Amino acid sequence: MARKKSDRKPKNIGQAVGFQNIISNEKADFLFGIILLIISVYIIMAMVSYFATGQADQSILEDMRPGEWINTDKSFTNYCGSLGAIISYYLITVNFGLPAVMIPAFMILSALQLMKVYKINLLSWFFGTMLVMIWTSVTFAKFLTPVMGDQVFNPGGNHGLFCVQQLENLIGPPGLTGLLLFVALAFLTYLSAETINVIRKALNPVKYLTSKVHLTITNMQPHQEPAVQEKEGPEQSLRENDLDGDTVDQEKKSEIENLVNDTKLGDIPVDVPSPVVDLSDIVIDAPQKRPAIIGSQERSMKSDNGSELTVEAAPKEEVANEKTIEEILNTPINPLEPFTKYKKPTLSLLKKYNDSDCPVIDMEEIKANNQRIIEVLNSFGVSISKINATVGPTITLYEITPAEGVRVSKIRGLEDDIALNLSALGIRIIAPIPGKGTIGIEVPNKKPQIVSMESCLNSKKFQDNKMELPVAIGKTISNEVFMFDLHKLPHLLVAGATGQGKSVGLNAIITSLLYKKHPNELKFVLVDPKKVEFSIYNKIASHFMACLPENDEEPIITDVSRVVRTLSSLCKLMDHRYDLLKMAGVKKIEEYNQKFLNRRLELTKGHEYMPYIVVIIDEFGDLIMTAGKEIEQPIARIAQLARAVGIHMVIATQRPTTKIITGNIKANFPGRIAFRVTSVIDSRTILDKKGADQLVGKGDMLFLGGGDPVRVQCAFIDTPEIESVNEFIADQPGPIEPLELPEPATEEQGGFSVGQGGSIDTHSLDPYFEEAAHAIVISQQGSTSMIQRRFSIGYNRAGRLMDQLEQYGIVGPAQGSKPRDVLIADDSQLQSLIAQIRG
Repeated sequence: MARKKSDRKPKNIGQAVGFQNIISNEKADFLFGIILLIISVYIIMAMVSYFATGQADQSILEDMRPGEWINTDKSFTNYCGSLGAIISYYLITVNFGLPAVMIPAFMILSALQLMKVYKINLLSWFFGTMLVMIWTSVTFAKFLTPVMGDQVFNPGGNHGLFCVQQLENLIGPPGLTGLLLFVALAFLTYLSAETINVIRKALNPVKYLTSKVHLTITNMQPHQEPAVQEKEGPEQSLRENDLDGDTVDQEKKSEIENLVNDTKLGDIPVDVPSPVVDLSDIVIDAPQKRPAIIGSQERSMKSDNGSELTVEAAPKEEVANEKTIEEILNTPINPLEPFTKYKKPTLSLLKKYNDSDCPVIDMEEIKANNQRIIEVLNSFGVSISKINATVGPTITLYEITPAEGVRVSKIRGLEDDIALNLSALGIRIIAPIPGKGTIGIEVPNKKPQIVSMESCLNSKKFQDNKMELPVAIGKTISNEVFMFDLHKLPHLLVAGATGQGKSVGLNAIITSLLYKKHPNELKFVLVDPKKVEFSIYNKIASHFMACLPENDEEPIITDVSRVVRTLSSLCKLMDHRYDLLKMAGVKKIEEYNQKFLNRRLELTKGHEYMPYIVVIIDEFGDLIMTAGKEIEQPIARIAQLARAVGIHMVIATQRPTTKIITGNIKANFPGRIAFRVTSVIDSRTILDKKGADQLVGKGDMLFLGGGDPVRVQCAFIDTPEIESVNEFIADQPGPIEPLELPEPATEEQGGFSVGQGGSIDTHSLDPYFEEAAHAIVISQQGSTSMIQRRFSIGYNRAGRLMDQLEQYGIVGPAQGSKPRDVLIADDSQLQSLIAQIRG
């Protein structure tokens, strides 16, 4: 039976007497807040009165006799009596001067918090107000004392005078002024990142004014260009392409014109380059028999009399080669189209180290280390039944099988003694080795080998793997290639001291993915606050990069403000992809892409092929110090949710502190790579255990992927090798612009098309306007996703194109997820409408 309330006994005396209820009572907090508020106001009144009565009271306080503080003869003239005079004297004169008013001000905030009038972070306000009070005290003592001359009290108080004297003796007046200025700027930067922009504008006003003038001119150009009208002719569609900037150069234009004039339509090869190949998201509905430019030239040549290319010949040859609807629906979509001739980099681009660069392991060294280990353990009473050595590129693992009755903790405690006898740096004991009945002692080799990137990528393990995002990061102690799947990881945290191999590790990750993935399957978002680490990848920006529309010229992000916008854009893209997964009835990106390629999704609802997106941040600590939560919150959101939609993150930092690698970051980044650090605390911050402080550097690292850390020697790839790989990729056929991420400030919640419901400049038609109109009329499907897939353009441009088609009455208004109604019945009616538009 349950106890009755009357039978319950108090747990302690405090509950029985009722003290605990009184202390935790809301009424008690409110009353204590009122008391604190009254005391604060009393102190402020006393300090204000001290400004007028301080001269008279100060002489009494400096030579006060016993009992005089009771003020029986009313010798104190302060409005708040002798107590007010004493408090004011010690706060203003003896301590902080005028800034001492911060103390009662903070007491007022505390009182309001107790009274639950406001809810504030008292700890932050305490440190902020105290910092301002101390800084102002020193500043007043430094600059106001010479101006005010002899007064009753120093404006900075005796505390300010003392600090000024000590600091000027140490660093001099210029050093003190610089220190005060730095503290002020650092505090303002902590309060608001806008301080950085204000200082930059103040230091370089010419650049700021120049950027404003450039912005004004740029905004004027779209209104000035349409004033120049081209004459009707075969080059009309090519010249219109200059309005949007997504065009080929003049040489490609002339080649296409010569190809159209000198070749029959049926002889045109399938892989003739299109004038616009900005394939941000590669989704091909059906194999294309000819590029989009041919249709434009064909229409323009219909009006030319005597042309070698007749109108009747083109449809016959096209119809003869077209597949039936059943064949198209039964043919899977090729995700590599239209860049099926793209070739992945060859291993010959990477350096292959010969035997002279990779010295043979010295067996004498192995035998000597074996003997020393046995002698050290025997000298401490630890007997060994067996010892084996496994030689790696930089580390040799000695596996010890202790005799019966030997405690593992005893061997673990001899780590420093073994290191002393072996005269080696980086001794690490694994007691016991997971899955084995042995104890491991890792000893660095005196002549380490170089693990080349070529040896890792040329291995059968890498060539035959079936991973979605394979990364060959280096070799283990047993000289085996170590690999992991970034898609299953799904996010990676890289940390280590300066110069220990973090940048080389990031280059190894990028290179592994470049050797395995097609531009249609993978996009990178590279964040480089140092501005020099990832600049080498600018050559492959159009093939493998993703960025916001305004960052097309600089796809590698180096500015903090652009980082925040890009991360917000990725959050928008993540939400959009989840909506597509919901409509498709799947849980992850692999199932969605498989359904899409097998034509099991309705393309009219906006479905598209999803490439993987890998976000790599080189120096995460610098971003946290500059932007703080503006950076951490979107990163945490992406890390928590984006795995299922193919967005993965790799962040690196050289300051593995708890302020940089917070609990929120660690919880969402299960994959960890730790290079050598200087302290055990940093190792525990990264790996939650020691070990990283015992590494030898130069690429020596520990990889943590869910179990125990694995010691790996990171693969080395030099700058010339990276340049060779990038030049090879840049010469391959692929997109001519980076993948366009959605604009977070202008997109609507329901989709990623823009400009709906707004006015359209009727003179600024998209270069694909006619081709899109013909495609929609022929297929009788008014879908933004179809336009995007057919012409390989981004979200924003496809939305603008559909708005222009609606403006001229070719398609109807949007109907949610349903395709738009096509208002033009046949091609002849469309031709007359286009003639009216041109006229």
